[in-house]
Amino acid sequence: MNSPNKQLRTVIRRLLGNLGNEKEIQQYLQRYSDLDADQFAVIKIGGATLKSDLRELTSSLVFLQQVGLTPIVVHGAGPQLNAALAERGIDTQIRDGLRVTSPAVLQTARQVFMRENLTLVKALREAGTQAVSITNGVFETRLLDSGKYGMVGKVSNVHPDIVRHSLESHIVPVLSPLGETVDGQIVNVNADVATQALVNELQPLKIIFLTGTGGIIDADGKVIPSINLATDYEKLMQQDWLHSGMRLKLEQINSLLRDIPHTSSVSITRPGLLAKELFTHRGSGTFVRVGERIVVYDDWDSVDMQRLRKLVASSFGRSLAEDYTGKTELAAAYVSDTYHAAAIVVNGGLAARLDKFAVTEQAQGEGLGSALWARLRKAHPSLYWRARPDNPINRFYFQHCDGCIKGDAWNVFWYGIDDMKTIRNCVDRAMSARETLT
Repeated sequence: MNSPNKQLRTVIRRLLGNLGNEKEIQQYLQRYSDLDADQFAVIKIGGATLKSDLRELTSSLVFLQQVGLTPIVVHGAGPQLNAALAERGIDTQIRDGLRVTSPAVLQTARQVFMRENLTLVKALREAGTQAVSITNGVFETRLLDSGKYGMVGKVSNVHPDIVRHSLESHIVPVLSPLGETVDGQIVNVNADVATQALVNELQPLKIIFLTGTGGIIDADGKVIPSINLATDYEKLMQQDWLHSGMRLKLEQINSLLRDIPHTSSVSITRPGLLAKELFTHRGSGTFVRVGERIVVYDDWDSVDMQRLRKLVASSFGRSLAEDYTGKTELAAAYVSDTYHAAAIVVNGGLAARLDKFAVTEQAQGEGLGSALWARLRKAHPSLYWRARPDNPINRFYFQHCDGCIKGDAWNVFWYGIDDMKTIRNCVDRAMSARETLT
């Protein structure tokens, strides 16, 4: 075995020690490795993260290099610029989320961006990863509104050749948010605006925002694990607890994902948890994708059984029995637009029974399974189901059930059921239900 393969196996073993599932890791590695060099990931790093988490950030980027993946990095430097301007006694304003940029502010911004850019590049090089500083030549701009914002640029064109050349040489490109007008004037560009322009040009599979919060925070102060924009966006935007910064970020992400392929997604996480977010189904931050609608059917005639059978065979490695629809009393079928995920709920006596929960491997990593489960929980306050003891999804079931009784042939799970008599009835019905996979 050659040295690079030995190194890769060592890195994967290290990742396994922290994360667990080798099948998941290999699945994601294969998916990312099959992409063109410029279609893996654009990573946006806020100035606060660059300042406080440089060590973990460097470690995560080095790890990606070790497994053969080279991301594009765009950084901000807001807190550092604020401090430098205050030290020099230069007044500054934020208007409509943009920093009003006078010549004095621009001069300071260029110096700060250069310093922060080189700090990250130096840290990566010292850690054994090749990186290059790119502070101009990528973002062609025009002045947004000089009377209102000063020397703030709106990106009119992206010149990615230098970025692509870096990626093809397996060198991490680290970009500062500075643009140039056609006559050579350097201008300030909002880092999120620069990131979106680069994403629109390159259309990568992953767009990653590394932040201190590690994701979009809900009303209880917890990170929302996944957001399916097709089903969740409008509801989230109506919530009082979604504060202005998170609201703006979600609006930006919604706009960004609408202009690129639906296979692309956004992850918001902390630098130290980047590998977990990228290489496991559970992730470690907020995973956002345009997503799919979940369509509900209440009779078998409305379901595309050919596509449903294909999904079940893909998920379980076995086929639905030929007489499945004739002998299964359907309560509701919850199916994604593309038939990448489906949940079949049947009449189960004292409570509804989940008979099939099928999600393709790719959709598991895209948050579609979580979106489907959330829809189930909303529609069914109580539910029970069974799974083989060796079913790989049992870990998910244990996390989302209120209780479980284990058997030699089946584990029976439930939620929303408190009465012991009802639980016993549900367990008995689940254990004795006929086998429907062949």
